Amino acid sequence: MSKYNENEYISLSALQHMLFCERQCALIHIEQLWVENKFTAEGRVMHERVDRGDHGNRGKTRVEYSLPLKSRLLGITGKADVVEFNLQKGSKKQWIPFPLEYKRGKPKQNPADKVQLCAQALCLEEMLNLRLEKGALFYGKTRRRQSVVFDDKLRQLTIETAKKIHVMIDSGITPAPHYEKKCDTCSFLNLCLPKAIEKSRKVSAWLERIVHKELS
Repeated sequence: MSKYNENEYISLSALQHMLFCERQCALIHIEQLWVENKFTAEGRVMHERVDRGDHGNRGKTRVEYSLPLKSRLLGITGKADVVEFNLQKGSKKQWIPFPLEYKRGKPKQNPADKVQLCAQALCLEEMLNLRLEKGALFYGKTRRRQSVVFDDKLRQLTIETAKKIHVMIDSGITPAPHYEKKCDTCSFLNLCLPKAIEKSRKVSAWLERIVHKELS
């Protein structure tokens, strides 16, 4: 796998954006736009609270907050909300990292959150030259951790998603909108206008077919 230069790095959070909605990802990371709503504000406040933490020791666990991460192989950079370093059994020196990502809502069927966490794990693996088995997502609504195993399937999806974002950013093209139910809670709804633009595209396609039929 080729390595990226630092000027080619993308934000680690872009992977989550990409799997939620490719157009949203492009609006943020190509067009450099951002719109906040109730949900993004709640998420921002949660992360700010976590980021105010400092490193500390809990016996056989060391905790680091807002830990900088990067991967030359994936071409990503960002921060981990929390990384717990657990002392390996039978060792006085080796501390194994356990990434912990905070989310405001509840567990989802979409793998976006798991991919974002896996990307953090891949960064840690590259930086520390080790292999991680699992991490966790903490959801604000359930107030519980959800364990995430970094299996081959999740790793491959994470790598492919990062590559896909690099290709999209290099193209400079923002995908056209496609309305789905999840659009209703997206902070970009009034900027993206998925229903209006999609309807306009359908009308244009219909008119084009009519003209083509009359000319043929």
